[in-house]
Amino acid sequence: MGAFDPLITYEKGTYIETDTGNKVSRKATITGATNIILGGKSIIQTGSILRGDLRRSTAGQHVVISMGRYCLIGEGSIIRPPGKLYKGAFTFYPVRISDFVHIQPNCIIEAGQIGSGVEIGENCIIGKFVITKDLAVILPNTVLPEGTVVPSMSVWGGNPGKLVDTLPETYQETMEAKCKSYYQRFRAS
Repeated sequence: MGAFDPLITYEKGTYIETDTGNKVSRKATITGATNIILGGKSIIQTGSILRGDLRRSTAGQHVVISMGRYCLIGEGSIIRPPGKLYKGAFTFYPVRISDFVHIQPNCIIEAGQIGSGVEIGENCIIGKFVITKDLAVILPNTVLPEGTVVPSMSVWGGNPGKLVDTLPETYQETMEAKCKSYYQRFRAS
């Protein structure tokens, strides 16, 4: 996270850069794009899948996935809204991802909410309606069962996931700097 960190390069033309600075891989699958809001300066990497087409069955536009600023969706990760039976009909509920969230490669996310400054390690499964409060770390290969609530300033790991540690008070600044640094180093070659 310093001035001497190496650049993270991608081949020119393999990512689309939006007006708000989002970098989206041409090899990412984004369905129902009109139901997805990206806050800006976020990166959606190759092989990621965002399922904006899974939405409530009522008429009109619905925000299915909303993502804040400086977020990273790692290679091969899947973001999809959680769903359940409600009043006899199956319906989907929105996923809210706040600012400064890093989701590492090969994760499956069906959370209801991911707070600001959250890092989710590689190969994690975040079950339906999981709520992750601000400033939390989910260690690699963790499985969080449906309905889990991850409190702020905590580290979770295991299968099923459980509290394994706490974070220092300086974690917010650390995570914000890490996310901004990653974005600035992610450049076309």
